[in-house]
Amino acid sequence: MTLATHGAPGVGRRASAMALCLAGVLGGCATLRSEAPADAEPKPAPQVQLTIVAPSKLKSLLETHLDLSRLAVVAPGEALSESELRRLEAATPAQARSLLATEGFMDPEVTVVREVSAAGATPRLRVQVAPGAQSQVEHVDLNVRGELAEAAERGDADAQATLAAWRKAWRLGAGNAFTAATWRDAKSGALARLHAGGYLGATWRTTSAQVDADSSRVRLVAVADSGPLFRTGALAIEGMERQNERSVRNLADFAPGAPATEALLLDLQERLQQANLFDRISVTLDPDPAAAAAATVHIRVRELPLQQATAGIGISANTGPRVSIEHLHRRAFGERAILRNKLELGRLRQAWEGELSSHIQPGLYRNLIGGAAERLESDSDRVSSLRMRLGRAYDSPKVDRLWFVEAERALTRPLIAPTTPPVGEVATTAATLNFHGTWRNVDNIVLPTAGRSLALQSGVGQVRSNNGSGPFTRLHGRIQTWQPLGGSWHGQARIEVGQVFARGDVNVPESQRFRAGGDGSVRGYAYRSLTPQVGGVDVGGKVLLTASAEVAHPVSARWPNVWWAAFIDAGRAAESWDDWSAAWGAGVGLRIRSPVGPLRLDIAYGEEAKQFRLHLSVGVVF
Repeated sequence: MTLATHGAPGVGRRASAMALCLAGVLGGCATLRSEAPADAEPKPAPQVQLTIVAPSKLKSLLETHLDLSRLAVVAPGEALSESELRRLEAATPAQARSLLATEGFMDPEVTVVREVSAAGATPRLRVQVAPGAQSQVEHVDLNVRGELAEAAERGDADAQATLAAWRKAWRLGAGNAFTAATWRDAKSGALARLHAGGYLGATWRTTSAQVDADSSRVRLVAVADSGPLFRTGALAIEGMERQNERSVRNLADFAPGAPATEALLLDLQERLQQANLFDRISVTLDPDPAAAAAATVHIRVRELPLQQATAGIGISANTGPRVSIEHLHRRAFGERAILRNKLELGRLRQAWEGELSSHIQPGLYRNLIGGAAERLESDSDRVSSLRMRLGRAYDSPKVDRLWFVEAERALTRPLIAPTTPPVGEVATTAATLNFHGTWRNVDNIVLPTAGRSLALQSGVGQVRSNNGSGPFTRLHGRIQTWQPLGGSWHGQARIEVGQVFARGDVNVPESQRFRAGGDGSVRGYAYRSLTPQVGGVDVGGKVLLTASAEVAHPVSARWPNVWWAAFIDAGRAAESWDDWSAAWGAGVGLRIRSPVGPLRLDIAYGEEAKQFRLHLSVGVVF
């Protein structure tokens, strides 16, 4: 595909020459030589002392590309002849004007002066540049022909939306400074947008930049031919050995004939990556225009091993040191299902989690059955729980949804003043119906710096307890935002709120209550310590409100992935809103942006605790 730029007839006395130089952007620089390699012999002394007087950006351009500048140094044993020097002098003004035209300066004044020097001394030349006014775009005539235009004229809503978005995204509008680079980038970006919209054969019918050098105004004309709209046809799947092709076809959640947009193909590729079945994935479309009505979608994969075991050693400021082992089977019991088991042993937390989940079903859902057993110790109590759940999940890059029913047995035992039987021991059995949903729109799901996320949880259930039974409802929400602040500064904020609704005599299970404090909550306080107490023993609260604000900046330009941060947190869990008051924490920390997410090391001072506390965590929780 060839993109042409044409000058317009009838402009000022220099316009045709300027438009011609735009067509061959650096045409006057055909004699440029490549830079010498780093290990080459030292350069010989320059044969000419050259001074360029021009604005800094233009000076750099001329110093890089002018023949007079680049050819002033000749090979060892050679000399720059007087006739060659005069030829370079004479050619410099025209060459400089060609170079300056690429930056939109169509009527520059360029003079070359040879300064008087002693006999036998190195000649001294001065290139004086008065660039004049930089050209600006006066008008843009942007159109499209072909199937896209015809569909839009027929009233096709999708075609009209695609065409409107294409025009709106044009990068070089009226009033913008005109340069060869911005003109080239605008055309490339416009074609790329048509390709992304499913018009893979889109090309330019004509493009022209009509330059009036006298008025420093440019009129742009760009007419694209969209070609046919590519639609999806058959799926051609390669690389399947142990897994079933249905697992891949279910992930392609579109019917034959769907517009083959870039977003559709990228979403399919991301779903294949999230399926945890493959370690290498490629999704491409047959680009043959003759088959555009039913283009073959080629899916090439390489499978992960059927079984995988992982052992780990870690430490958390919340729960202390721990060891863990996790086992994964990607074709459990010979079925299209994934079986995961994880065992974690730590000083404050011991837990087992297991889940049997189907491969993705039609509609991008998966069915699951799971269980968990946990013993979690805080400053004043120990909570032991056993849970079983049955549910259905939907996972995507932007939206996660989970519906499930859960049965739970929990025992809360105080760690102070033990007696037989223990005073304050609470046993609960509960059954709940739950929905969890997460919506996110961020620039990077692993290392977000811009965007928003919203997480909501809701549940209704019935509890039986040794000191209060009945129904309850639980609601919980968390909003997070990431925002670039300019100058390499980044901001982050979070608000979290929750409430349990139940009669005063209903003993809501501890797992359904709220506690605050620690990483991801209010730093400067122990994990789960900002919570009500009954008889000196911590219990979960029925209401929760926490908030956090943070600013961060790279430590230095040499270490762009190491940031320092300053933050302030506030919040608490309480029995009721009348009892709630904010506990404050503030501090500073480091952020190391790794492929698995940010590694955060914080030191925070808790106002109520009146002490500093170290916090360490990895990753982002949405």
